[in-house]
Amino acid sequence: MGTTSSTLHQEELEEIQMASNFTQKEIKRLYKRFKKLDKDSSGTITADEFLMIPELAMNPLGQRIISIFDENKDDNVNFREYIKALSVFSARSDKTDKLKFAFKIYDLDNDGFISNGELFQVLKMMVGNNLSDTQLQQIVDKTILEADTDGTGRISFEEFAKVLQPTDIEAKMSLRF
Repeated sequence: MGTTSSTLHQEELEEIQMASNFTQKEIKRLYKRFKKLDKDSSGTITADEFLMIPELAMNPLGQRIISIFDENKDDNVNFREYIKALSVFSARSDKTDKLKFAFKIYDLDNDGFISNGELFQVLKMMVGNNLSDTQLQQIVDKTILEADTDGTGRISFEEFAKVLQPTDIEAKMSLRF
């Protein structure tokens, strides 16, 4: 639908604008960035192409972030997936959308909960070998204990949002486009 061409059709532009938090001008600018990342001009961005963004390549959660962008799990990110994910980081995106994206980083199996094991795995990605597994497990256990208000042994989105309530998530997860 035109996303492999060098420009977006007006109809496509309006459709993408309706489904995102971006203006048409921002979408056009993001499309140019998308085309630069799409080194093989396939109309999609692979993980390797994504990792050419230095900030993403240096981020210990880079691969995890890319997997969230790849909504249909075909190991490529098309322009609509790219816009939808980046839309969360728009200043016009609401706090709930930002929290849902952050929650997805930890919810590795996509079951709507963060388990002890998932929290351990993601924190391990973040801290590497700076903490022993025992130290990390103690942090995970304490976090689950504090956040899990309904006693299920895992963290729901509502519990996650409650823990992050005092955090200025809008400022931390907003980028200028």
